[in-house]
Amino acid sequence: MNDLKIEATKYIPGVSFDSKKNVFDVRGDSYPENTAELYSPVVSWLEKYVEKLENGKDITINMELEYFNSSSSQVLMDIFDILEDEARNGTIVVINWIYDEENEIALEHGECFQEDVEAMTFNLVPKQL
Repeated sequence: MNDLKIEATKYIPGVSFDSKKNVFDVRGDSYPENTAELYSPVVSWLEKYVEKLENGKDITINMELEYFNSSSSQVLMDIFDILEDEARNGTIVVINWIYDEENEIALEHGECFQEDVEAMTFNLVPKQL
C-alpha cells in the first residue's frame, strides 16, 4: 500500500502516513475552508489501510495540532472511531496527543478526545522544545 503525504500549509496540517512502519503523523493547524474535501482522502486511505493491516501490527498516531476548528474536530473523531474499531479487533493503537504546555486549549482538547476512547492508548504528551 502506498503511503499518504499531504504537505502542511497555513490552514492544513501536514499528514504523513507510513504504512510500512505503521506510524502516522498529523502536525500543524487545521481550519480549511472545506474540511470534508481535505480529509476525505485521509479517511478513505485509513479505511483501506486498516482493511489490509496484518494481524499483530501495532499503529502509532502522533497528533500535534496547535489549532483546529469544530469541523476538523469532527473529522478527528471519525478517524479515532476507525482506529477504535481496529483496536477492538486486537490491534494495539497508540495515540500520542502532543501539545505545547503553554496552550491549555490544546491540552483540554486532548483530554476530551482521551475520554472518548476506550480500546486505544491515548497519551497526553507535552511538546519537547
